[in-house]
Amino acid sequence: MAELKQINFTIVPDDGGRGERTYANFCAISQTPFDCTLTFCEVLPLSEEEIRSLNATSPGADTVVRAPVRARVVVPFQVLPNLVAALQEQLRNVGTTPGPGPVH
Repeated sequence: MAELKQINFTIVPDDGGRGERTYANFCAISQTPFDCTLTFCEVLPLSEEEIRSLNATSPGADTVVRAPVRARVVVPFQVLPNLVAALQEQLRNVGTTPGPGPVH
């Protein structure tokens, strides 16, 4: 029987040339004993009409604003340390960028 040899490889994203991106400005995080779910949403500003309506029906009360879900990603816990490290590195890089930073 042939001896198995270790193969080193690198995984890179292949978006098939689509290059499409999804914008989200809110992330809700939940977990199970096995994984972590990141639910990305786009929160839009409330209109003046919506604000007036909310103030009229329940002034001073906590209000729930529903945000459309743009993507839901389930991540196994084994991936989280590398994800956190990559995000921290990105924050460090943005923090050292001169000027006001990127505009979305």
